[in-house]
Amino acid sequence: MISPDISIDSINAMGKGNMTEHLGIEFTEIHTDGLTARMPVDYRTHQPMGLLHGGASVVLAETVGSVASHLCVDTEKFYCVGLDINANHLKGVMQGYVYGTAKALHIGRRTHVWEIRIVNEKQQLVCISRLTVAVVEK
Repeated sequence: MISPDISIDSINAMGKGNMTEHLGIEFTEIHTDGLTARMPVDYRTHQPMGLLHGGASVVLAETVGSVASHLCVDTEKFYCVGLDINANHLKGVMQGYVYGTAKALHIGRRTHVWEIRIVNEKQQLVCISRLTVAVVEK
């Protein structure tokens, strides 16, 4: 699935100058069947009540899942884009970091499906998401 030749530094470099950098998302672990990133819960990701914004959780989920898909394809021939995402927000977070881990449920020729579990620093489930990614020929 994900090539063992990929480095965390090269993955994090893809996030420069886009929403990933703006929200402070940083990739932390590469798994054979997925990827983990963390995101700060701070002024960039809060909603007006001081809690983690659900939309920020969705950005983290789509970022981790889409990048994981990117790492599973021949990028000379294909690119990956989000096709559908859903999310259930289960627990509020006010500060610290949340960690999103994408695990592959299906890796097909034209679609990938990922489950993304977002947890707080105590490993409590904050959000569960499913992302479908389209694999498109260049």
